[in-house]
Amino acid sequence: MKTKTSLNKKLFFLFSLLLLAFSSFAQNELDKLLPIDENVVTGVLKNGIRYYIRHNSKPEKRAELRLVINAGSTSEDDNQQGLAHLTEHMAFNGSKNFKKNELVDYLESIGTKFGPHLNAYTSFDETVYMIQLPTDQQSIINKGLQILEDWAHNLTFDSVEVEKERGVVVEEWRLGQGANERMRRKYWPLLFMDSRYAVRLPIGKKEIIEKCPQAVLKRFYSDWYRPDLMAVIAVGDFDVKQMEEKIKAQFSEIPVKRDSRILQTYTIPENKDLIIATATDRETKRTDVELIFKQPKENEKTVGDYRRGLAQQLFIQMMNARTNELLRKANPPFLATNSSFSNLVRNQYAYSCSATCSEDSIEKALLALVSENERVRRYGFTKSELIRQKSELLRGMEMAYSEKNKTESRNFAREYVSNFLNGEPIPGIEYEYNLTKKYVDGITLEEINAFSNQWISNGKNCIAIITAPDKETTRIPSDDRIKNILASMQSLDLKPYDDKISDKPLLDKIPSGSKV
Repeated sequence: MKTKTSLNKKLFFLFSLLLLAFSSFAQNELDKLLPIDENVVTGVLKNGIRYYIRHNSKPEKRAELRLVINAGSTSEDDNQQGLAHLTEHMAFNGSKNFKKNELVDYLESIGTKFGPHLNAYTSFDETVYMIQLPTDQQSIINKGLQILEDWAHNLTFDSVEVEKERGVVVEEWRLGQGANERMRRKYWPLLFMDSRYAVRLPIGKKEIIEKCPQAVLKRFYSDWYRPDLMAVIAVGDFDVKQMEEKIKAQFSEIPVKRDSRILQTYTIPENKDLIIATATDRETKRTDVELIFKQPKENEKTVGDYRRGLAQQLFIQMMNARTNELLRKANPPFLATNSSFSNLVRNQYAYSCSATCSEDSIEKALLALVSENERVRRYGFTKSELIRQKSELLRGMEMAYSEKNKTESRNFAREYVSNFLNGEPIPGIEYEYNLTKKYVDGITLEEINAFSNQWISNGKNCIAIITAPDKETTRIPSDDRIKNILASMQSLDLKPYDDKISDKPLLDKIPSGSKV
């Protein structure tokens, strides 16, 4: 009897060791860093410039070039508000090798049109320049790289051109680029309340753009357009090794800035109570209701981080499936709806859910969003929903993998911009496809449902945004009413979601065949 007991103890001990070893192995695998796609060549020049190069033949005989500056409007001093954007404009108005309008004139002469093929944007934390070029002549590629280098450190800021461009930017400021931009100017200060983002809108201040000394504009360029804050990206139908040699030759000699200013990073502070932002505009045609729940930034470096991202994606898919199901009702609460989990700004994530509705049903749409989020928070999703969305996720990944050779160069370029600026992983579609197949099946309903308690609140870190046409039929609830709807979400009379699925065959009786 003692012998048998002793044997059982030994077997249990061995089993425990095996279980521990397996658990340790699984955790070690989740801790592995995500690799960089082997199809992209990356490197860092001696002056600090990073580069990304990839061959891609969609479209054929074309290349996408990018110069990325890791600085935007949040880097502006108080007397520079709007000058990050004005600097971007000056990049098209004269440099060491392209006087005044020569750059635009040259590019348009080879078929590169301003807008679809040649453009730039300035945001809170970055400035990005974009060119698409034909690749059938080496001289054109050489000229394109010269343009990027001139943007990086050779802008001339001709005094006549600066004064002329002030007027262009002020007119852009005045017109506001349409109703959406004008409404953003109204709600962004509330969305970003008590943060750097609230006082550094990229459009800037009219009086500074109009009257700031040119030396202040040049100082912004000198401070922030420097090699350690830059990346050069080239994706297209060319020889990768040759392109790498060209980039090294073109950009390695850009001098390092000594005693450079420290690049600050910013977040948005927590809000204990609900923040409400409403904006109307006579030109807008849409009415939108959005709930934004601020979340801390998450790491996106390891296999475990990727697996967590899959679980979050499943949550979003199931939420969208539920809210879109409401559209099939006889009298739906909104016209369209969407939920997402993504960056709010660089160092801040957010879970958001939005609805487009008629201008007289804003409260109805808001109540529907609140109700469905509270239903999920209270009761969670169902097993059948999860099974369905896992299948959808795998199907989508399989489709992306099967069409991997059809990806446009601009899409790869966009990924590499995000990798440089935000650290977004770029392991490649094949690696992602294999990870998804390996891990999606093991994601449990419990871990997905846990996101609802983590993300959804009735006021803390929540911002309600309503934008609508400025017209008599618009019915925006009062701030007190909006607060009451959110505050009472936990006392709503809600039943668990009933996933009405049928296991009946499509046909009760298989029809007999006939001759063709």
